[in-house]
Amino acid sequence: MSKPFSLKPLLDLAQLKNESATRELGHLNKRQHEAQEKLDVLLQYRKDYQNRLQESTRNGMSPADLRNFQQFINKLDEAITQQIKAVAQSKVSVQAGRTEFNTAQRKLKSFSTLQDRHIEEQIKVEAKLEQHALDEHTGQFAARRIMKTEDQDH
Repeated sequence: MSKPFSLKPLLDLAQLKNESATRELGHLNKRQHEAQEKLDVLLQYRKDYQNRLQESTRNGMSPADLRNFQQFINKLDEAITQQIKAVAQSKVSVQAGRTEFNTAQRKLKSFSTLQDRHIEEQIKVEAKLEQHALDEHTGQFAARRIMKTEDQDH
């Protein structure tokens, strides 16, 4: 009769933590991707707006229109600066999530390895018990045969 794996609750907990870390890392990667896309859109919008400003300046524009363009570009620059910070923070979060994921993976692998070793040991123990029982049975059979032969000789 094999013994149950005594660390099974810890293995189950490690599996749950691994699944949770996997989901969280996916979520963090998605947020980083979205933050980067938003930054890319802002940068492209600023570039387009800067081109429109240059075109309008060549064709002539009023000082009030020029001031409005410049104010808007300044606001875009502020938004870009904030978004750059958001992207940087999301990268830090992803790295922390990746570290957590790697830790969860290592723990799960460790407990899985221990479980595999436990199973292998239990198989060896059962094989020895079976071999012992077989040897005992064979020994008893041989002893009966010898006794039977001796009884027939007498």
